[in-house]
Amino acid sequence: MSHSNPGPAIITRRAVSRRQFLRTTGVALGLPFLDAMLPALAKAEAAAAEPRRILAVCNNLGVLPDKFFPAADSTGRGYKLSPYLELLKAHRDDFTVFSGVWHPDVDGGHPADNCFLTAAPHPGSGGFRNTISIDQFAAERIGHLTRFPSLTLGVNVQRGQRSLSWTGAGVLIPTDEKPSEVFRRLFLQGSKAEVDAQVRRLKLGESIMDALADQTQSLEKKLGGRDKERLDQYLTGVRDLEKRLESAREWEKRPKPVTQVEQPVDPNDPREYMEKTRLMYDMARLAFETDSTRMVTLLLDSVSSPAIQVEGAEIKDGYHSLSHHGKNPGKLQQLEAIDSGHMKLLDRLFTEMKARPEGGSTLFDRTMVLYGSNLGNANTHVTTNLPILFAGGGFKHGHHLAFDTQKNYPLPNLFVSMLQRLGLPVDKFATSTGTMRGLEMA
Repeated sequence: MSHSNPGPAIITRRAVSRRQFLRTTGVALGLPFLDAMLPALAKAEAAAAEPRRILAVCNNLGVLPDKFFPAADSTGRGYKLSPYLELLKAHRDDFTVFSGVWHPDVDGGHPADNCFLTAAPHPGSGGFRNTISIDQFAAERIGHLTRFPSLTLGVNVQRGQRSLSWTGAGVLIPTDEKPSEVFRRLFLQGSKAEVDAQVRRLKLGESIMDALADQTQSLEKKLGGRDKERLDQYLTGVRDLEKRLESAREWEKRPKPVTQVEQPVDPNDPREYMEKTRLMYDMARLAFETDSTRMVTLLLDSVSSPAIQVEGAEIKDGYHSLSHHGKNPGKLQQLEAIDSGHMKLLDRLFTEMKARPEGGSTLFDRTMVLYGSNLGNANTHVTTNLPILFAGGGFKHGHHLAFDTQKNYPLPNLFVSMLQRLGLPVDKFATSTGTMRGLEMA
């Protein structure tokens, strides 16, 4: 694979600590050191030297299925590209497209986007409680290797209602909505006075957590079994927050990476959806280039987006309204223009990542990119036959892996394969039944 000039990029990269750093992750329990941990620790050391990463993107209105999926009888390595995949033809040997996959029992239409990376069943039911997302599962185990265990990004997201990232306690991690703020977090160091003030705030937060833990522990002997379980869950969260505060305090005084890239200007108009998506892809790429994090999620919240701007097309209707097209030719034409815009942004992202050498490979080769949707067809709100594209990351690609479109194959199996590619000793995630059949590591 040839490598072009990477252009303006990172010119300095600082060493990172190997101490456990849990800044935005879910609940993690500490264990005593055991001899059985040695193989896992050896894998963690290898991961530090040769980082592997995950970028997971969900467009919660999906794509037009007949434009995305290859023909049912066009499978394997020699499959014929669909109209949308034709826009990615320069990378056809570097991605795999799946058909006939789903998250078992993840129903409920639009609420299913919260389960895109968790696979928790029945998100539309009363009393639903989410489970941990794949990025947070990985961040709990290797997040200490980077300044940020993970980044949770969003475009036009209804803040507080939707996210791809969820903690082990089933708590939503809010999305970062502004590319400029993501850039500042990654690269801009505050003054000494600002850093000292932040350290003091973190120390105060840690002392408050200590006090809360002491007070609640005194209640434990007086509570029944169910209340004890709830209190234990709360205390676990407190202990986790204490660890994150302590680690965050250490990182505050460490120099951030330096970049020649200018801080982006945030689009203020929700109609600039595509431009904001492009900038968020850039922020994810920059975060990976500097090894600032190895886990990034990006929720493209099309549900709340207006009539968005797409280069070379006239979009008159709101994105959500278009998804309920009822086979109206005018709406279908607009949707196809939007979907094609998404594919072109992916093409740009893949090209940019391939242009960044890393050791003997490229940033693309070391980054697993998952792109898809929680809806198989937004027009009918079905959550079966999900459109899934998986690229890069050190797998043998170039295939259409076609499963039964009536009796779908579990998508969480892909998550197990991804976690194993990170070097994690995992054989189960959510409703998985094994690794992804037909997908091999390079």
